[in-house]
Amino acid sequence: MPAAAHVLRDVIVVDGDSGAGPELAEPVDVVIDGERVLRVEPRGTTPDAAATHVVDGLGRLLLPGFIDAHAHADGLVFDADVQLALLRQGVTTVIGGQDGVSYAPGDGAYASEYFAAINGPHPRYAGGGIRELLASYDDATAVNQALLVPAGTVRSLVCGRSTDAASPAELDAMLALVAEGLADGAVGLSTGLDYVPGAFASTHELARLAEPVAAVGGVYVSHMRGGYESGSQAGIDEIRAIAQRSGVAAHVSHFHAEPHLVHELMAGLSASGVDASFDAYPYTRGCSILAMPVLPASITVRPTAEVLALLADAVERARLLDEWFPTIVDYPSLGPDWPEQLTLAHIAAPEFAWAHGLTIGKAAARTGTTPAEFTLDVLAASRLEVNVVMAVRYARTDADLASILAHPRAMGGSDGIFVGAHPHPRARGSFARYLRSLVVDQGAIGWADAAALVSTRAVDRFGLGDRGRVRPGAVADLVLVDPARVADCATYDAPLALAEGIDDVLVAGVPVLAGGRLTGATPGRGIRRSPVAGRGAQRLETPRPTEGA
Repeated sequence: MPAAAHVLRDVIVVDGDSGAGPELAEPVDVVIDGERVLRVEPRGTTPDAAATHVVDGLGRLLLPGFIDAHAHADGLVFDADVQLALLRQGVTTVIGGQDGVSYAPGDGAYASEYFAAINGPHPRYAGGGIRELLASYDDATAVNQALLVPAGTVRSLVCGRSTDAASPAELDAMLALVAEGLADGAVGLSTGLDYVPGAFASTHELARLAEPVAAVGGVYVSHMRGGYESGSQAGIDEIRAIAQRSGVAAHVSHFHAEPHLVHELMAGLSASGVDASFDAYPYTRGCSILAMPVLPASITVRPTAEVLALLADAVERARLLDEWFPTIVDYPSLGPDWPEQLTLAHIAAPEFAWAHGLTIGKAAARTGTTPAEFTLDVLAASRLEVNVVMAVRYARTDADLASILAHPRAMGGSDGIFVGAHPHPRARGSFARYLRSLVVDQGAIGWADAAALVSTRAVDRFGLGDRGRVRPGAVADLVLVDPARVADCATYDAPLALAEGIDDVLVAGVPVLAGGRLTGATPGRGIRRSPVAGRGAQRLETPRPTEGA
């Protein structure tokens, strides 16, 4: 055995192809050579002296590294605290560029301004395209990052702040940027149709942009139009139209609605011949930038300086208070009690730091203003950099969430936002919660299905290389799980608590979490898309690392 080999001793292998649960599996040793699994052999076959590093699994489950199919760690994945939060959940790869907004292509200015309260600043990207952004992650972080081409960023580069339909020439320019991003290694295209400028993109425009994605076997990933929940039908109908016109495989971001509606709408897509999947986090409440539900898109599409000038104008402010705010009760996931549904998670203005963790209603009461007035005040003081945890009118039970997540086309996606003093607990708890709630507590799915949910399906769906399985030749992104201890600890009241029960994680064969602590190693990389069989996949025009990822 090569001297550089690692051995994971006395583990029970479970992955998305294993079929049977761990109770039927025999303990084994897994031998790793370099970045890949060399062999899986009977326990005790390889002597300790033949390995440079031995981890005693103590009968724990060994799963392939978890894939967060919808993450917002684009700029913060270099932060040690964020890496620790991800790895303590077993997440070894995140898929960024979500909701149509990220740094590339371009200079990153649009994302840094509009999505500052979601993706955070990027310390290593100075401009360019997907190629340069992916390269910024190579050997610079403990986890891997895959990317989607963000359609909103593309539109902002070509159409500026326009709310008009794209012209034929503008569509051609956008198509070229999408094709370039895919050639550079992006795994697909993302849209955020409740955000700007995505809200102004027509179905025709989106279907055209999906054409080069279909041609290379990528995935069209969409934060649907219409606010989800009871408005999900309209969003799914648009996804169906886009997929049918372009031939693209589709993926619905954070698909939250009543369980029966999720199942019915997914069945409808399948019956229409649409290859569709979705991700969903195991919580009822959402999280987003405050400006999205409480200001008109026609305002937030403008540069921040212009929005701030408008909020400072007495006439415009009065118009918003008198005419606009009464209408936000119709936003699909809000209602008349919206001030108590929105909890302040991140406020960039230091003078409002006291309000973190309070609802807008309670914070407004402390200042002696109305909720609408307080909302405008805090947005102006923070230069719009505010995010909120959003309660929904009709909360779902754990059993409801289990019904959604047990769907065979479901994938794990936290929608985790790490920006904020009082963030949503999903950033630090989602993947441990999948295992604890769905497998251990409810028995809604078995361990093999759980491995498929949190790893294997996303690897296959997005072309993430030889990951997602524990077998010879696979990239050794591996997670040891103690089924008796695994649990999410983050709550809405204490959202910064780290998950428990996952103490040892390897990325590309390198220990990055040992005994629950970061090792300091940074073997993570930008994952370039690998062709996906059966979806019209073509060879990439740009070189990829030799491992295909």
